[in-house]
Amino acid sequence: MKPIVVVAAVALIDADNRVLIAERPAGKSMAGLWEFPGGKVEPGETPEQALVREVNEELGIDVCLSCLAPFNFASHAYDTFHLLMPLYICRSWDGVIQPREGQRTKFVRGRDLASYPMPPADLPLIPWLRDLLAS
Repeated sequence: MKPIVVVAAVALIDADNRVLIAERPAGKSMAGLWEFPGGKVEPGETPEQALVREVNEELGIDVCLSCLAPFNFASHAYDTFHLLMPLYICRSWDGVIQPREGQRTKFVRGRDLASYPMPPADLPLIPWLRDLLAS
């Protein structure tokens, strides 16, 4: 049986109703693919706590727990593990986004998400976000 890895992700949505995606930098697995910011949930952490920590480490912004709204999740079997990824929506944060891990970031319209290559686990989330951001 494959181990289950829990990775929390967030759709940061700006005032223009665009969502932030980040390109995985060279040297990381799946380099060059675009994804929603986030990371592994550490032992003893909730997914929300992991996101607060991860977006601060990766993007230099502060997100409060009450600003994270559960939205959807992905469940995907990779070769060596099974990924469970809760996705949260966040429309409010403090600070200016500053990529800190060599990644490129950009805000994109929901209708344009499908034109960016993404890891397989992220793909089922695209239609949900596209529909949310179209309203």
